Amino acid sequence: MTWLVISGLIVGALLGFVMQRTRFCLAGGFRDMYVQKSNKMFYALLIAISVQSIGLLILTSTGLVEIPESTYPIIGTVIGSFIFGIGIILSGGCATGTWYRAGEGLIGSWMALIAYGFTAAATKFGLLLPLMDGVNKPTNVNASMSQTTGIPTWIWVALLTIITILLVVKTLRKPKPKFAIPKLKQKYTGIRHYLFEKKYHPFVAAIAVGLIALLAWPVSESTGRMYGLGITTPSANIVQFFVTGDLKLIDWGVFLVLGIFVGSYIAAKGAKEFKWRMPDKKTIRNSVIGGVCMGFGASVAGGCSIGNGLVETATMSWKGWIALASMILGAWFMSYFIFIKPMKKAQRQQANESTVSTQTQTT
Repeated sequence: MTWLVISGLIVGALLGFVMQRTRFCLAGGFRDMYVQKSNKMFYALLIAISVQSIGLLILTSTGLVEIPESTYPIIGTVIGSFIFGIGIILSGGCATGTWYRAGEGLIGSWMALIAYGFTAAATKFGLLLPLMDGVNKPTNVNASMSQTTGIPTWIWVALLTIITILLVVKTLRKPKPKFAIPKLKQKYTGIRHYLFEKKYHPFVAAIAVGLIALLAWPVSESTGRMYGLGITTPSANIVQFFVTGDLKLIDWGVFLVLGIFVGSYIAAKGAKEFKWRMPDKKTIRNSVIGGVCMGFGASVAGGCSIGNGLVETATMSWKGWIALASMILGAWFMSYFIFIKPMKKAQRQQANESTVSTQTQTT
């Protein structure tokens, strides 16, 4: 039990610390692909996936880690991930992002997190379970890309790595903006500067996230939990534990998500970024609705942006890559209504006002 607690908290704290300090946010990355036409964070995700997939290939070939064979529901994965993508835009963060932002003191993230956990529990264990089963049971198929295509896993990993390297090199070779970005005055020195003040490139952050995701596999399996990082089921288990008191629900994954919160809090306090912040009514509404969408969507899809988008993709699972594409589409769909549509409306109003002003001056 002691190793279960310590190892889960350590891995979670590392992940929470790194994500808070580097602002590694997949929700923002998916949004920026559509709104700002920037793929930098998506490429960072590919780096993290590649790092983990290479490591998993080594660990599985040496027998240190075992990836369980699995099936996945095609319809549930597509629909659930799409709904999850809608939720992360409404709530302003993905499942992991919600945990680490709660550690910064954001009340909106706390509300999204509570809604996310309760809805996930209701979908996995309670009122919404029949709905999830009805969607998922008729469409379960083999998830392994290697088994279904006959192409060895190492070829898929090599292909992903090559594509990622090409995209990263292309991005790094782009000319930097000519305007100067003012440098903030350095307040700390030594290790404190590197831990709590220095800004890191998203690609550097991605390598760290990929290594932590890889570390989670052997550490988690040493406790009997045969999986890597996972956020949704542990979040639902916490809620279910408070309702039932069943200690069997408290596994390595629960300590992992609690560790994310702890690591983020330590990072935010060290960087003097922790502050209780109360959102406005609109943000509260969106956070709660977003949390509900995340909890239901991730449960139906069998994973969130970490469980599917980072971990399942690294195992070369159809489920992971289909889920990743669907959640990106969901994020783009909601980004249109949250960001693009209001921007276009403002531009039309500005154009109309300019036309009226011109006509007035002419007369």
